Amino acid sequence: MTDTIVIIPTYNEIENIEAIIKAVFSQSDTIHVLVVDDNSPDLTGLKVKELQKEFPDRLFLEVRKLKSGLGTAYIHGFKWCLKKNYQYIFEMDADFSHDPKDLVKLYHACHVGDADLAIGSRYITGVNVVNWPMSRVLMSYFASRYVRIITGMKIHDTTAGFVCYRRKVLETIDLEAVKFVGYAFQIEMKFKAYLKEFKITEVPVIFTDRTLGESKLSSGIISEAIFGVISMKLKSLFKK
Repeated sequence: MTDTIVIIPTYNEIENIEAIIKAVFSQSDTIHVLVVDDNSPDLTGLKVKELQKEFPDRLFLEVRKLKSGLGTAYIHGFKWCLKKNYQYIFEMDADFSHDPKDLVKLYHACHVGDADLAIGSRYITGVNVVNWPMSRVLMSYFASRYVRIITGMKIHDTTAGFVCYRRKVLETIDLEAVKFVGYAFQIEMKFKAYLKEFKITEVPVIFTDRTLGESKLSSGIISEAIFGVISMKLKSLFKK
């Protein structure tokens, strides 16, 4: 996995950041991590700088001046990783909702298998979510169903944020044209890959809600996803 990097966007993740970085590194001696921190008031970025002394050639940090949204954090990370010539680029949360042990499964789906985009899927084998209230499980599950109906994608977990990209996917997608910054960002990236006819594979994982720190989900982010999907689909039709 010498050609592999995990992007972890952060905002106030001081309670999780050291543990998640060390957990990722424990999966392979060669995997790298890029933390994109939005100038966290709790000094998450400072903690990462301290950890860089322990992992000088494997841990990297990009600090942005403002909290500008999940999507722009990942776009920033994608561009950085492409410049550094990584071949497999991951998206992963800092809060252990994504199990670091599943990194190998997603990597295998792309490196050994034929996937261009491997999704850590909560819904490919039922509903694999732990510690979420039923209301949120239903919202997430039916949001993915809604996106499938509108877009036509045959993906069970369209909003998943645990993903492995082959380099060529991110090189082909116009990252400057990615519109959404919140919850809908994950949908938009999958839709753009789908329109480019990349091979998309879902790998079953168990999603466990965070036990430390606060969720970044808001009503505005949900609205962006609901109404943004329709807009996204309509624009794709007019481009044909």
